[in-house]
Amino acid sequence: MASIRCRRDPCGFICLLLTYFSVFYADYVVIQYVLIPAYSGSIWCTLHGSVFNVILLLLLACHSKAVFSDPGMVPLPDTAIDFSDLRSQSNRMNERGCEGWTVCSRCETYRPPRAHHCRVCQRCIRRMDHHCPWINNCVGELNQKYFIQFLFYTGMASLYSLVLVVSAWVWRIRSEREEEAGDRDKEGEESPSKHLIVAHYIILLVESILFGVFVLVIFYDQLVSIITDETPIEQMKNKLMKDRANGTPPAHNTHTRKPKLALLREVFGRGSVLCWLLPLHSAPPTVGGITYSALPDYDV
Repeated sequence: MASIRCRRDPCGFICLLLTYFSVFYADYVVIQYVLIPAYSGSIWCTLHGSVFNVILLLLLACHSKAVFSDPGMVPLPDTAIDFSDLRSQSNRMNERGCEGWTVCSRCETYRPPRAHHCRVCQRCIRRMDHHCPWINNCVGELNQKYFIQFLFYTGMASLYSLVLVVSAWVWRIRSEREEEAGDRDKEGEESPSKHLIVAHYIILLVESILFGVFVLVIFYDQLVSIITDETPIEQMKNKLMKDRANGTPPAHNTHTRKPKLALLREVFGRGSVLCWLLPLHSAPPTVGGITYSALPDYDV
């Protein structure tokens, strides 16, 4: 099946392992080298540990939903479709990729408006945003919510771990200054452990900054894509069309513009805004939803 072929992508498999390794490593360093030494015996140790692990739990839940959820694959027909008559009109049908039903020559099937073919998944994805190796799956109409939630909690975890490491480092520097007049031999015995702790701090700081900035950029790009109601693929196509028309805008829009809140609700669900933060299943959009046949109503 196409979903299994998608999971066999080597780059996606490596990114999945790197994601889980980074999450568990951050949890290990925060608990073992940040909270226990700096907040041992204090309620802040339990509080920070609980909050940080809840964030990581939500992060992993959203990531798993984004990985294993159907992004919106266009169903394949049960029987082969004869495109002989339709291909004679290919110039008219393929003039705009997001306008009306089109034919995918790779899947050899019809695809609905705003669906695009993914070369990695080897299937057409409804309202495809991009193929993300970090979830080893496409980001499409049905799992974009989980992908954005994953970005949100990754950014929160990065910021939280950054604050905890910096505060613990400041605490360690202050405690070392207070004990400067202490036994020099005892300090020399603890130096290897001190170097190890500092190494973990530096690695976690670099990891938090890199992942934090990375997901912040993608998170912003995802929100802009939702609010403008244009996927990156559609933005590129519209830009190419404008360039071909010498900068003049298209004569008509590819789809009807909707209010920004309505666009957000189509992705995150029509329930409470607080539910937008949880990886809960939400019904697909009622307008232009996913209930369609594999064969459009064409006059062929």
